[in-house]
Amino acid sequence: MTEAALITGCTSGIGEAFTHLLAREYTSLILVARNEIQLTQQAQNLSEVYGIAVYPIVADLEVAGAAAAIAQKTKESRLTVTTLINNAGFNVCGAFLNTDWQKEQAMLQLHAVFPTEMMKLFLPDMAKLKAGRILNVGSTGSYLPTPNDAVYAATKSYLLSVSKAIAAELQGSGVTITTLCPGATKTNFAKKAGIEDTWLFKLFVMDPNTVAAIGYRAMRRGKSAVTAGIYNKLLVSCSCLLPNPLLYYISKKML
Repeated sequence: MTEAALITGCTSGIGEAFTHLLAREYTSLILVARNEIQLTQQAQNLSEVYGIAVYPIVADLEVAGAAAAIAQKTKESRLTVTTLINNAGFNVCGAFLNTDWQKEQAMLQLHAVFPTEMMKLFLPDMAKLKAGRILNVGSTGSYLPTPNDAVYAATKSYLLSVSKAIAAELQGSGVTITTLCPGATKTNFAKKAGIEDTWLFKLFVMDPNTVAAIGYRAMRRGKSAVTAGIYNKLLVSCSCLLPNPLLYYISKKML
C-alpha cells in the first residue's frame, strides 16, 4: 500500500492552495471534487509540475454515501491515506425565515455528516500505523452563533467541537486532528453566497495561500485548532468576552 494525502474541495481557493503544499510532501495525492473538467485538469497540472501520482475522484459530497465510495476507491487504488483534509464547503447566507431548506440540508451533509464519516472511515488505518493527520476546515463562525448565517455557523461549530473531542481521544496515539478556522478569504466562496459586497469581505479579507499555509503548519505541529489572521483571532477572543446581544449586533452589521 502506498501512503497518500487526500483533500476535498481542491479545485479553487484554500483547497487549491493546500494541493501545492501537499504535493511538496507526498508522492501520491487523492483529489476529490465535483467538477470533473476542473479536477482532471488540476490533477494533470500537479502531476506534471511536481512529478507525483495524482488520483482524481469525482464526487458529489452533498449526497449520502459519498464518503464510503471515496474510501472504497482509495482501497481499490491500494492507497493508505495518512493525511486527510476536509476542505469542501459552501454557504447559504440570509435570514433563516427566507433561506432555502434544501440548500441548508445539503450544507449540513457537507459540513457535518460527510467529514465525520470521513474521519470514521480513515482514522482506523491511521491508528494502526500510529501516524496520521487530519485537518478539518471550520470558520471563525465556529466560535459564535451568527445571525443571518445561522445554519452555516452551526455546522462549523459542530465540526470544531467534534474535531477537538476526537483529537483529545487520540492524544498519544500518533494521530492528530486540527481544525483551521479562517475568516473572510479571497475566494469564490463569498460570491457564490452573495456576500462579497458585505463589510466583512470588503475590509478583512485574507489571501487563500496565507490561510492554507497557517493551517498546514498547525496540522504538521499537531495543534488542535488554529484561527487564521490577527483580526480573526481578535474576533474570536472578543466572542468570549463581549455580551451576546452586542456580538449578534456586530455580526448582523458585518453581513
